[in-house]
Amino acid sequence: MSFDPRRRRLMACAAALPWALPTHVGAQAPAHRPLIACLGGAQPDATVQRNMIDPFVAGLRELGHVDGQNITLVYRWADGQPERLPALLAQLVAMKPDVLVAAGPRPAQMARDAARDPAWKIPVVAVAVDDPVLTGLAASIARPGGHITGLSGGFDGILEKRLQLLKHIVPKARGFAVLMNPLTAPPGMADWASKTERQLGAPLMLASAREPEEFDAAFEAIVARPADAVAILADATFFRHRARLGELCSKHRLPAAVGGRGYLDLVGLVSYQGDFAALFRRAGSFVDKILKGTKPGEIPFEQSTKLELVVSLKAARALGVHIPATVLVAADEVIE
Repeated sequence: MSFDPRRRRLMACAAALPWALPTHVGAQAPAHRPLIACLGGAQPDATVQRNMIDPFVAGLRELGHVDGQNITLVYRWADGQPERLPALLAQLVAMKPDVLVAAGPRPAQMARDAARDPAWKIPVVAVAVDDPVLTGLAASIARPGGHITGLSGGFDGILEKRLQLLKHIVPKARGFAVLMNPLTAPPGMADWASKTERQLGAPLMLASAREPEEFDAAFEAIVARPADAVAILADATFFRHRARLGELCSKHRLPAAVGGRGYLDLVGLVSYQGDFAALFRRAGSFVDKILKGTKPGEIPFEQSTKLELVVSLKAARALGVHIPATVLVAADEVIE
C-alpha cells in the first residue's frame, strides 16, 4: 500500500511541535487553593493542640475547608520567645496568604503594626486577644475597619473578676498583685490598677516580667509588698514557662488566678477566662467569611460567649487554701 508523501510531511510537523497541540480539549488551570497562615506566640504542645489547633481545624472543616484538599494551612510558632515573632511574621507574609490568623495578644499586635503599611492587603483574624478597641486592633467593636477582625476572650472586666475571686478565696489577704508581661499587657494598666484597688478595698500592685530570668525578682517584689495572692495575665512566654511560675507560687505560698484552663496543669489555683477552644472553633467562620469575599473591617469583633471557671483542688491542697462552697458550685470544672 502506498503512502502519500504530503501526509508524511504533515505528521512530521505535528510531531515536531507538540506544544502547539492541546493535550486536552477544554483543559483549565487548577483552581486556586487558599493559603491560611497562622502565627502564634506559644509552643505547640499538647495543650495548644487541644485548645487551639484542633478546634480551629474542626471549625474550618465544618464549613467545608479541609487542609490539603481545598485549603492549605501553614503555622509558625514563637515557642514563648516574642523576639522571634517579627521574622516569623515576615516568613508568612512572603507566602502571600489569603488570610492571616494571629493567635494571642502579641501576634495580633505585630499584625496590627504591619497592617499600618499602606501596601498591606492581607486580611487578619485575631483570636484570643484583649479589648480590640483599647489595644488598637479595631476602630469599634461593630465595625473594626481596616484589615483586622477577630474574637476576644473578654472585652472588659475579666481581670477584675479574677481578683474578686481571689479575694473571696483569700478574704484576709493583705494585698493582691497582677503579674504581667509589659510587651503584651493592655495599655493604661497603672490607671486601671488605681481604680481596681479602690473597688477591691485592698492594696493592688503591678509586677512585670518579660522573660523567665525576671520571674524571681517579680515574685520577690510581690511578697515584699506584701501581696498574698496574684493574678497572672495570659501571655505566651508565661504559658511556655508556666512550670517555673508554678514553682514560684508554691515557694511563696501564693494562690494564683490564671487566664486559661491550660495553665492549671502546672500553675494556678483557679482560672477564669473565655473558652479558648470555642474561640478558635468560631474563628473558622471568620476565615470562611473572608474567603467568600467579606472584608475583615466589616466583620464585627466578637467576645467569648462562654466564660469558664475552673478550680484546682490539687493546688488548693498544696497551698493549704480552703475553696468556698460557693466557688465550687459556680465552677464549670473542678480538678481533683
